[in-house]
Amino acid sequence: MTFTWAGSLWGHKRIHSGEKPYHCSHCEKSFRKLGDLKAHERTHTGEKPYQCSQCGNSFSKLGNLKQHKRTHTGEKPYQCSQCGKSFSHSGSLKDHERRHRQEKPYQCSLCGKSFIKLGALNRHERTHTGGDKTYHCSLCEKSFTRLRHLNKHERIHTREEKTYHCSQCGKTFSQSEDLKSHERIERLCSDLCF
Repeated sequence: MTFTWAGSLWGHKRIHSGEKPYHCSHCEKSFRKLGDLKAHERTHTGEKPYQCSQCGNSFSKLGNLKQHKRTHTGEKPYQCSQCGKSFSHSGSLKDHERRHRQEKPYQCSLCGKSFIKLGALNRHERTHTGGDKTYHCSLCEKSFTRLRHLNKHERIHTREEKTYHCSQCGKTFSQSEDLKSHERIERLCSDLCF
């Protein structure tokens, strides 16, 4: 491999050496690249500097915003060669292909259970440690294992504006998951009633 920048070469060498010189000040994780550390630290601070111009959703990583924009365009550029199913991001395709191969590359070092996704392994490993809740609400005593659960909880305190509207009845919701659940019930009712 050849590199234009010396920094790129050093970053690549760390893949082989396993060196991770950038340490998170909030937890025990380490990283090969400074940019990866900065992106990771946003999971602790909750900072989301990248905002979607169409819906206002914000993201901690630029790549996540780019993937999100595909939900508006419907673009699914990653296709499974086995069954033809398409996906909006490459990670979903990789997970899907592992299911075809019945491959579970992520194994728990404590009990041996295997998982398709690294995130699933990480969540599982927390069950061995008593559910290490690393995300704490600054306004009350609650703590959470996932940042998105903390963010959802914090809306209770801020009384965030209801921005998700049902196109059928006009009811509004502060969380997209609540709107989706409501719309499923609406569809079920209309299917049964008509």
